[in-house]
Amino acid sequence: QVRLVESGGGLVQPGGSLRLSCAASGFTFANYFMHWYRRAAGNERELIATISSGGNMKKYEDSVKGRFTISRDNAKNTVYLQMNNLKPEDTAMYYCNARAGPEYDYWGQGTQVTVSP
Repeated sequence: QVRLVESGGGLVQPGGSLRLSCAASGFTFANYFMHWYRRAAGNERELIATISSGGNMKKYEDSVKGRFTISRDNAKNTVYLQMNNLKPEDTAMYYCNARAGPEYDYWGQGTQVTVSP
């Protein structure tokens, strides 16, 4: 059974940091590109970070470049999102996604990040 379980969200003040984790099971994690998405209230889901299966390629959405870092540990079947200098506009539900083609597209349940004074 495929599972993606996000954790690490919470309430943080502007300028603070959080590290999200996404633990994967039920598929060959090392074969999949991994992605972090977020959806703020009233907005569509947006892709914010991608990491290749081996971890050597990373991409970021412009608004998080320089503040967020995606990483993975294939030995632990886990992908991370280090978020620094958080802003109120980063408030959203954050989801991890594993994708290796249209038939291999898995989602976690999400973890809420709230940035507020």
